[in-house]
Amino acid sequence: MNTQVFRILPLVMFFLFLGVVSCKKETESKPQTEEVGKLSIDFEKYELENGLQVVLHQDKSDPIVSVAIQYGVGSNREKTGRTGFAHLFEHMLFQESENVAQDQFFKKIQDVGGTLNGGTWQDGTIYYEVVPKNAMETVMWLESDRMGFLINTVTESAFKNQQEVVQNEKRQRVDNNPYGHTNWVIDKNIFPEGHPYNWQVIGELVDLQNATVEDVKEFYDKYYGPNNATLVLAGDFETDKAKAMIQKYFGEIKKRQPVEKLKVQNVTLSETKRFSHEDNFATTAQLNMVWPTVEQYTDDAYALDFLGQLLSDGKKAALYKVLVKEKELTSKTDAWNRSMEIAGKFRINITANEGKNLADVEAGVFEAFKKFEEEGITDVDIERIKAGLETQFYNGISSVLGKSFQLAQYNVFAGDPGFITQDIENIKAVTKDDVIRVYNKYIKDKPYVVTSFVPKGKPELAANDSQIAAVVEEKIKENVEEAVAETKVEVEKTPSAFDRSVAPAEGEAPKLNIPKSWNASLSNGMKVYGIQQNELPLVNFSLTIPGGHLLDSFDKIGVANLMTDIMMEGTATKTPEQLEEEIELLGASINMFTTNESIVIRGNTLVRNLSKTIDLVEEILLEPRWDEEEFGRIKTKTINGIKRSAADPNTVARNVYSKLLYGEKHMLAYPTTGTVASVEAITIDDLKQFYTNNFSPSISRFHIVGDIDQTKALASLKNLESKWASKEVKMPTYEIATKRDKSSLYFVDIPNAKQSVINIGYLSMARTDKDYFPATVMNYKLGGSFSGNVNLILREEKGYTYGARSGFRGSEIPGPFTASSSVRTNTTFESVKIFKDEIEKYKSGISEDDLKFTKNALIKSNARRFETQRALLGMLQTVGRYGFAPDYISKEEKIIESMTLEQHKALANKYLDETKMAYVLVGDAATQFKQFKNAGFDEVLLLDKEGNEVTLKDVKP
Repeated sequence: MNTQVFRILPLVMFFLFLGVVSCKKETESKPQTEEVGKLSIDFEKYELENGLQVVLHQDKSDPIVSVAIQYGVGSNREKTGRTGFAHLFEHMLFQESENVAQDQFFKKIQDVGGTLNGGTWQDGTIYYEVVPKNAMETVMWLESDRMGFLINTVTESAFKNQQEVVQNEKRQRVDNNPYGHTNWVIDKNIFPEGHPYNWQVIGELVDLQNATVEDVKEFYDKYYGPNNATLVLAGDFETDKAKAMIQKYFGEIKKRQPVEKLKVQNVTLSETKRFSHEDNFATTAQLNMVWPTVEQYTDDAYALDFLGQLLSDGKKAALYKVLVKEKELTSKTDAWNRSMEIAGKFRINITANEGKNLADVEAGVFEAFKKFEEEGITDVDIERIKAGLETQFYNGISSVLGKSFQLAQYNVFAGDPGFITQDIENIKAVTKDDVIRVYNKYIKDKPYVVTSFVPKGKPELAANDSQIAAVVEEKIKENVEEAVAETKVEVEKTPSAFDRSVAPAEGEAPKLNIPKSWNASLSNGMKVYGIQQNELPLVNFSLTIPGGHLLDSFDKIGVANLMTDIMMEGTATKTPEQLEEEIELLGASINMFTTNESIVIRGNTLVRNLSKTIDLVEEILLEPRWDEEEFGRIKTKTINGIKRSAADPNTVARNVYSKLLYGEKHMLAYPTTGTVASVEAITIDDLKQFYTNNFSPSISRFHIVGDIDQTKALASLKNLESKWASKEVKMPTYEIATKRDKSSLYFVDIPNAKQSVINIGYLSMARTDKDYFPATVMNYKLGGSFSGNVNLILREEKGYTYGARSGFRGSEIPGPFTASSSVRTNTTFESVKIFKDEIEKYKSGISEDDLKFTKNALIKSNARRFETQRALLGMLQTVGRYGFAPDYISKEEKIIESMTLEQHKALANKYLDETKMAYVLVGDAATQFKQFKNAGFDEVLLLDKEGNEVTLKDVKP
């Protein structure tokens, strides 16, 4: 259940995903791009008598269906003093209804092999499921029950629990994060009091705490009627049967209060407003400049989207030229327009390099504006943004869930599920004159809101004339359990034409059908793995070069990570600008990244552009530019990122946990980015040496999925095969720390942290160990899903956290078993005890019902496993990496089917020993550390952020 902007439309993705590209040199030559035809999704729309709008889309490529129900209610329907209701109510709908018992929504969907969730944003709330096609009626039953048969089950205790969960979500996403309160400051000051966008979706803590059951019932009655909802069914179904099912389950639900469409409420500012805040988690300053704009689907909104890209994305962008290249004030520039249902805003976001003053950054933004005005926009600038439209469209419809979201949101906001075609045409119609026009109309010389979030104790870094923002930060209090007196009463049942208390029969589940794959070896030693999937004219591919971070040296940790940045900065014959442009004009994406054990190049392109895309990959791989100027900027960016992460509780927890488990003599004890000292010491010659020693086709694997057969796929690699010569690469081996023999509690202090990050575990198995997959199955009911025991207790019963999980993570190298969560600070002690007790209790065995649930959830979910090209690519990567047979999933399914209660218990006792685990806590030591001193651990130590032992006197109160 998420508080988020739930815009998954391909057109919006088009603007969000093309982030690392730039324009062509200043030329008016005609771009070599193909005209995109009319792109659309087939659908049927109709309306029930009660006002429920229904959209059907058939897609029989996989034996699954998706159901998405979007209600016309987001935080924009709330009132001052009652904020956060839309999101809080989203949580309530997962609790119970008249015919579905407490905590059974997730469990029942998982039991049929499905997945589900929900999301709330300013303009709407959506609930969704993806299940094997035989469980379609189960979804209809569940969704209709919470639409029409819920409110009688809303109790004080259930409501109290979800109030706690939502407050924990706010602490985790906002209060415990660097710059987490920025959006609150912006929206409070750009939108006037009472405006529907004046508050945050998550709401104010005081409002969440003061909400009542009566408030919830009023909200439900007003906004959760069928006449304020759109239901989208997409996937493998028969239309007549689906319509009958929808009529049966939803048709009898009564229409509720009419909900009028909100009127457009665009705003203006009479003067610039300036605010600053000393951020507890920030290590560098961040500037935001925000201008009010217009609502979505207007001509100006489309042009403003282009403006954001042209100002900030790529090396030709004015903000990049001035702030990154000329003044070295930042390593990254971001600008974007966000047009919503009734208003919009344009935002520039700059996180400064360490020690840089935001007054200089703000002045630099205006210098960039001047440069933008002087240099102007070419037709090629406009066309290169449009070039990826077709690719992004197909990526957006690669899953039935993606199509469900698109159809639902277009229907709600544009009144037509087919508006996607017009939306694309509107984007294609944008001209350079439109972009200049909206720049002059909304940005140039116009008032704005500016926020300066600076590290605590460094107010001098704020922009000039800033007043202190009225950010309210929660104080850490002692945990006091509030028992809610609940009188057990029989739930009054709403009349129905049939017995809704009986879950519908599922029918026969789809059989496992593993897609056919192929593999080959090239003459230079590179292994190639492929799957032909003809659903879309797309190709996804990856090139994996094993080694990565493992091949770093201890005195130069971070070389591998810098490699993947520098190699995307141009080639021997192309400047960084030119390479970016070549990729973008193909409508393609090429990304390169470093993992613990590999360097990966990943690409996505239209089939017709595959050869040209592979040519660019070949050039990136074989003809690196080694641009010294870009290398300097990359180092600065990396060092700043390392320093920023030192204040992030989750990153600190991950780093300290790895160091404790692997020991200082193992490379996996250190982050891939390296340390400040190690990165500072790295030279470009170190990168060249790494490249010379460790890049070889003899150890590499190429994976390709898409509308292409083996012959054509191999033909596209001919040049790479002939030009990339093989060499021997020796993989290092590392000593793993002595196996743990005691329980150790390690506490890392982050003063005033609003939550404590918990990681509990020890090193266990490699992915190739014969027990690895059986142990993963064993863990499922402990913490492998929402319905895992630790989550049900810590979140659903206690309300201490937003989520808790456990699981095994291994590769060719033994990885850890880890139980983890982020909990409210004043429940740290209780949460650790619950984890410890539940792990111990789990070794006594689970019930027959729990084992059956585990088997159903894992086996039946295989119907969803092969839907998208990215999922298939992941399967090929697993086959290639571990040497598994192409049908390894079939073998895993047999392991699940055959598992007995005795085997389950034996695995738990073999691989779960809470008396020998490391308990790593990152939080506020001043209030939480002492209580662990006599809590039954073999040792209790206080550590700094690097994992070194310190004393309590070093902790600031």
